[in-house]
Amino acid sequence: MADPAGRLADPAVEARLARLDEVLAGLEHTPGPALEAVRLLTEVYGEALARVLDGADERLGARLAGDELVGHLMVLHGVHPQPLAERAERAMERLRPAVRERGGDLTWAGVEGEIARVRLDSGGGAKGGCGGGCGSGSADIAAAVREAVLAVAPELTEVEIVQAVEERKAAPAFVPLNTIKRRSVPQEAG
Repeated sequence: MADPAGRLADPAVEARLARLDEVLAGLEHTPGPALEAVRLLTEVYGEALARVLDGADERLGARLAGDELVGHLMVLHGVHPQPLAERAERAMERLRPAVRERGGDLTWAGVEGEIARVRLDSGGGAKGGCGGGCGSGSADIAAAVREAVLAVAPELTEVEIVQAVEERKAAPAFVPLNTIKRRSVPQEAG
């Protein structure tokens, strides 16, 4: 279904993307000209998109990158103007209000290689949400964070959710060196 300007509505785009995924999955195991045609077409379209961005000012580039579908194409072709870590952190930040409503919080912990790290603090239930630890709710939050981050940064291979409360419990106790007393050993006369 197209709108009067000939544009597809978001649900129609999503349906086409889902069908495209199915067709491409079938092609992955079929060597030959069809797979090569898809690869060449993707390369040419990527070059065309890069040329559009080369001619765009910063404001237009940001506007294009802000569109979910166009931004995804920019990532696919390696021409997205925003760094991977910045896109991933922004996706996490968009989820923060919903996590806070449940009594928890998210903190960006950065990217190492192809793995993003997000700290999930289950909180103490200040708003009656997670209580002593979100339980199955934290699994839902972790899944939502993974999905949101990987949607804007598919270059990543994983989004690791680090439980902030567990980190504090697992941290070794600090013992100051000056509190450790040594026994003096009497020296024998020789």
